[in-house]
Amino acid sequence: MLDNELLLKAYRLMSTAKAMADTYEANRAICKYVHSTSRGHEAIQLATAFRLLPCDFVSPYYRDESMLLGLGFTPCELMLQLLAKGADIFTGGREYYSHPNYKGSDKPGIIHQSSATGMQVIPTTGIAQGIKYLETIGSLKLKKGLNGELPVVVCSMGDASVTEGEVSEAFQFAALHKLPVIFLVQDNNWGISVTAAEARTTNASEMVKGYRGISRISLDGSDFGKSYEVMTNVINEVRETRHPFLVHAKVPLLGHHTSGVRKEFYRAEEELKQAALDDPGPKLRTQLLEAGIPEAGIVQLEQDAAAYVAVQFKAAVASPEPDPATVSRHVFVPTPVTEERGQRSPDRSEKVLMVDAAMFAIREIMEEYPEALLYGQDVGRRMGGVFREAATLAEQFGDHRVFNTAIQEAYIIGSTVGMSAVGLKPIVEVQFADYIYPGFNQLVTEISKSCYLSCGRYPVQTLIRVPVGAYGGGGPYHSGCVESTLLSIKGIKVVYPSNAADMKGLMKAAFLDPNPVVMLEHKGLYWSKVQGTEEAKTIEPSRDYIIPLGKANIILQASEDRVDAGETCCIITYGMGVYWAKAAAREYPGRVEVVDLRTLYPLDEALVFAMVKKHGKCLVLTEEQQNNSFAEALSGRISHACFRYLDAPVEVMGALDLPAVPMNVILEQAMLPNAEKVSACLALLLNS
Repeated sequence: MLDNELLLKAYRLMSTAKAMADTYEANRAICKYVHSTSRGHEAIQLATAFRLLPCDFVSPYYRDESMLLGLGFTPCELMLQLLAKGADIFTGGREYYSHPNYKGSDKPGIIHQSSATGMQVIPTTGIAQGIKYLETIGSLKLKKGLNGELPVVVCSMGDASVTEGEVSEAFQFAALHKLPVIFLVQDNNWGISVTAAEARTTNASEMVKGYRGISRISLDGSDFGKSYEVMTNVINEVRETRHPFLVHAKVPLLGHHTSGVRKEFYRAEEELKQAALDDPGPKLRTQLLEAGIPEAGIVQLEQDAAAYVAVQFKAAVASPEPDPATVSRHVFVPTPVTEERGQRSPDRSEKVLMVDAAMFAIREIMEEYPEALLYGQDVGRRMGGVFREAATLAEQFGDHRVFNTAIQEAYIIGSTVGMSAVGLKPIVEVQFADYIYPGFNQLVTEISKSCYLSCGRYPVQTLIRVPVGAYGGGGPYHSGCVESTLLSIKGIKVVYPSNAADMKGLMKAAFLDPNPVVMLEHKGLYWSKVQGTEEAKTIEPSRDYIIPLGKANIILQASEDRVDAGETCCIITYGMGVYWAKAAAREYPGRVEVVDLRTLYPLDEALVFAMVKKHGKCLVLTEEQQNNSFAEALSGRISHACFRYLDAPVEVMGALDLPAVPMNVILEQAMLPNAEKVSACLALLLNS
């Protein structure tokens, strides 16, 4: 039996949520930003919120305002986000209603999540993955309840989201690794105007049968008493036995899909009347009357809730708009690495390969930071990476820190959001650049926007390794360059080393950066097997060597007398382009200066512009297909910034504008730049 105090608390918050929805509807001109409400979902949401502890994590979705009320947020706090006000405690006026994030000692943690349907499931499962790791190593970073309770993670979602492939990836990983996560599926039978019958063969509870290891239960989510009983049992079970659980709650959708997609557009009046019969509010009201609560007291509670909401709404409306000067804040948080330090070329006789420099850097990182993990496809003990870039690491650090994943690029990338949220520092690997695209949803919708839309509370500290580039017949799906696509994403950093020393120094900086960093590693430089790339091997730098991101390097200087005579040019390049540039420059002694960008974002514009102004002539060289590339964009910026100093138009050279790199090595060579092609371009540029 539930005590009357709890029932009254639940009814007060249901009445509050109803009054809020009614207020928004009555003030549509003021509530102009698109929003959803929780009408019909209140019972299961409140029951869930009431059972969570501050040590837990929860990811509410965009219809979960009642859950937020149940966690202790005030209507005004929610309304400030509804109205996109500057005092919005979650995102400072940058996000939709009911898109919270929270980090505090009084409530469960809430990571930022996007509006993209189902995309929150992987990051939230990543939280549970991180919690399990902290348990495994006995870390003091694991936050527990006042009585030593272990944390659980709740991921809330609508029923339409379970058809997303990325939700299945999360289910698979949670089941396989026995993670302490509860998937709360609120099934209202609608995905905007699409019914369940049109969209899927079965409900979430039936669907998840195929994932052995996930317990499941279905219930009437409009019944508060039943919802509270189920969520109490489920949360207690997961807290104690540490395995995943799916709760399938049938609920009515009483409000609009959103304020902009209104129910009368596509729902019949009879269907709406039928849905109203399952309204959780009247059901709980009847239960209160049956429990002996006087109707006069219930009416007073309803009136008090409405009056409270009116006061809260008035305060929110009066709150000031955001300061436009704040619009560019929180894209990144500051990095501790701001200058180069350590020995780049200590007294050692043997040079190391780039691939080994990467492995040595990660080994040193994992020795120093127990919160560092490495995972991805085939990086575990048996293989150590298809390029042997992680060889021996699992043997040294254990399978709990270096391990294989399934072929799940979305999970590999997106899980780092949750891992980072609990204080871990994941290093993950996408096996080939051509296969990063399944992970783009997570990179774009979750990772890149997390810091900005959480006002800096949840930057994602992750290092994503991506082997790139053509290498002797790799073919159309193992030879791609993806930097231009990556650089179109705001909120991530992109690094591209061209030699072993830079690989190690940049790897350390990328790991320590509290923001997401993608490291592009050219397969053709890994072992210096490609003709002309011997200099990619260097003396291994010292353990403490580090290069700040955003600092380019002059790797070949022109002679001063040639510069003074106006007989020189500079090549701005990176990756394999460094070696094509150096080889071509040998035909023009003293007349070519080569700049290795090393980091594509942040870009060392100061050095680039200084070199162009110094020489007056410039070639931007890339391995990517040239049209609409990063290289072309950079040439435009150079032309704009250095126009008065240019003696000739900025030249750009890249691969032919083809959809893919051909398998045949002769065709591959025909597509790509090389030293001879660069030399011919230099001849024209220097003589122009």
